[in-house]
Amino acid sequence: MGNRKNTVKIKNALISLSDKSGLKLLLNSLNKLGIKIISSGGTYKKIIKLGYKCIEVSKYTSTEEVLDGRVKTLHPKIYSGILNIRNNKKHQKQMKVNGYDNIDLVIVNFYPFENIFYKKDGHNKIIENIDIGGPTMVRAAAKNYNDVVVISNPSQYQKFIFEINKNNGSTNLNYREKLAEEAFMETAYYESKIFNYFNKKIKNNFPSKNIFSGKLYEKTRYGENPHQEAAIYQQNEDIKIKQLSGKQLSYNNYNDLYSALSITKSLPKNRGVTIIKHANPCGVSLNPNNFKSYKEAFNSDPISAYGGIVACNFRVKINLAKEINKTFFEVIIANGFDEKSILLFKKKRNLRIIDSSKLGKNFKLNFLSKFDSILVQEPDNLNFSTKNFKVVSKEKPSKETLKKLIFAFNVSRYAKSNSVVITNNYKTVGIGSGQPSRIDSCQIAINKMKQFQKIKNGDELLAASDAFFPFVDGLEKLVQAGIIGVVQPSGSKNDKEIIKFANQTGTILVFSKTRHFNH
Repeated sequence: MGNRKNTVKIKNALISLSDKSGLKLLLNSLNKLGIKIISSGGTYKKIIKLGYKCIEVSKYTSTEEVLDGRVKTLHPKIYSGILNIRNNKKHQKQMKVNGYDNIDLVIVNFYPFENIFYKKDGHNKIIENIDIGGPTMVRAAAKNYNDVVVISNPSQYQKFIFEINKNNGSTNLNYREKLAEEAFMETAYYESKIFNYFNKKIKNNFPSKNIFSGKLYEKTRYGENPHQEAAIYQQNEDIKIKQLSGKQLSYNNYNDLYSALSITKSLPKNRGVTIIKHANPCGVSLNPNNFKSYKEAFNSDPISAYGGIVACNFRVKINLAKEINKTFFEVIIANGFDEKSILLFKKKRNLRIIDSSKLGKNFKLNFLSKFDSILVQEPDNLNFSTKNFKVVSKEKPSKETLKKLIFAFNVSRYAKSNSVVITNNYKTVGIGSGQPSRIDSCQIAINKMKQFQKIKNGDELLAASDAFFPFVDGLEKLVQAGIIGVVQPSGSKNDKEIIKFANQTGTILVFSKTRHFNH
């Protein structure tokens, strides 16, 4: 391994770049130190155009590029120059016999596979942007970091230039080891994106070996608690939400934010308001009037709403912004804001304003990591229609009532199980969630309703449960509180008893064909 202070003097460098930004700055520093440069293809042409001396790879190896440039640097002279151990006598004898020189510096970045993939430029173009030589050279140089410097990202240029200028063309072992770690990060990330492309192409969600990769989006202020560190990584092209103002988001803010977006993106386009607290909905409304929709969601549980997150599935205008601004919230999310709204919200310096207008809703997989294991599942984004439900009671709902029951059921799947949601005319009036006992969830929902709602005779109170009632007692409690219709999944051995009770009490009972736990 060598002394940690072991320095390597750079004499020969190999440069092969897809992203040529910063190249002139690099060349200027290398030239001043008398470092010889080897290059190929477009990088060689660019170096010559910039007025610097360079040896073309084909002349260096005495082998022409073949297969339309697919094979350029894959040559023993290149890899021997990178991989030979400088203090290994056998290696040095072989280098001398073959007339090979050391390559002390490798500066490479890869074909833009990820960018081409996101542009959806076609399978053949994507395949041709799978880099072979670049990652191979980087891996070779990183493996031999004891003797070789490897630069694998333009973000490293400034630090590298500082190091070689400070040390007169040399680097120390600690620095090279750090660069090796970053190089293997780059190659692993690159390979993961290629793997994921083929994985998605053949629709194999659960391969025998899996690779999860992402780019660091930001380190959050802290984790669930201030003594925990946390960060958020993006797996795709970008995070697709934009923070317009406010202090940095915490881990909990992101968790609540995604819970809010999961609900709002399941609602009809440009309609609906969700208020979230501790990853649970405390109010949801579908009123077509945006101002009234917010008020209904807020009034569902105004105490819990305080300090929560508001998510609007539409563009927020100033009249609504003024109303929202009356209450302390951590985050406001919307499909855009008018200029006056942004100026108003920005007066609260800590209030986070999030534009989610570019966020889609078709995500393939969800991940949960605990104890060095990763749970992977498809998201619960089933689009409900009347075909997903079966009326099992003698009392039949109207088409409109069935739609209202489906709205309640949709909300219930986003509250932590066991969840029970009570609604009145496309707005929540009581939510019970996260209880080990379903009957406790019923009681909490009823208590919320009695605490905050003025129920009138003729109000159509409906309830939804994310899973079946195992006994009659839960349904009985809801009926006693004035609920006239209930939707729940089937599957209990007591389903017949539940139906019997509904018929005895004249209650509408609808069974869902699917269960929707949210742990």
